Amino acid sequence: MDNPVQPEHRVQIEYCTQCRWLPRAAWLAQELLTTFETELTELSLKPGTGGVFVVRVDDEVIWDRRGQGFPEPTAVKKLVRDRVAPGKSLGHSDK
Repeated sequence: MDNPVQPEHRVQIEYCTQCRWLPRAAWLAQELLTTFETELTELSLKPGTGGVFVVRVDDEVIWDRRGQGFPEPTAVKKLVRDRVAPGKSLGHSDK
C-alpha cells in the first residue's frame, strides 16, 4: 500500500547580518526543526540587512520583527503549526 503524499512545507528565517542576529535565527530554526521534524521538508536561513528578521512559511510572512518585535518561539511554533499541521499538539506550548 502506498504512503499518502505529504505536502511539502518550507520555512525561511531571514535575519540581519549587520545586527549579528544569526544566533537568534539559528536557535529559532532548531526549535522549529525539533518540533516539526516530520512536517517540514526544508528550513532555510537567509542573510539580510537593514534590521530584518522575518519568518515565512511557504513564502507567506508569518512574523516580521518590524511590526511585531522579536518572536517568542512558542508564538512562532503556533503560527507554523496552524499552517503545516493544524491538528498537532504542541504540548506545554499550547497552554
